[in-house]
Amino acid sequence: MEIAVEVNGTTYKSDVEPRTLLVHYIRDVVGLTGTNIGCDTSSCGACTVHLNGEAIKSCTMLAVQADGQKLTTIEGLAEGDELHPMQQAFMECHALQCGYCTPGMVMASVSFLEENPDPSEAEVREGLEGNLCRCTGYHNIVKAVLTAAGGSK
Repeated sequence: MEIAVEVNGTTYKSDVEPRTLLVHYIRDVVGLTGTNIGCDTSSCGACTVHLNGEAIKSCTMLAVQADGQKLTTIEGLAEGDELHPMQQAFMECHALQCGYCTPGMVMASVSFLEENPDPSEAEVREGLEGNLCRCTGYHNIVKAVLTAAGGSK
């Protein structure tokens, strides 16, 4: 089936099998490997991307469902050499260890702050509960989100 998906501002026209997951389309067809495959069951959030500005887990959606849609991956957040404020906050707050969950965590955090621009620590923890990190205690991740929001509470 032929689809056309705008990924990070560039339209990709591709012939895909109807059963291809969006995460595999992003990685294998488009060639962007920042979106990670963690579980294929939507449990971990490593594959989180933005579809039309909203965070989704790309392992739960078929590529054909994204036909005609706008997709943003971790590679599309930065403006040239300038990191997105959330990426900068993750770096400054040491909000990663192995880094495997980081792209999905950053994407979920950006979407979370768009919905709740002035969250409390408890709200950040609740807002990111669908994204798992196996290496950290989440303290620095929460700190990074609060930093990107403009402060800490």
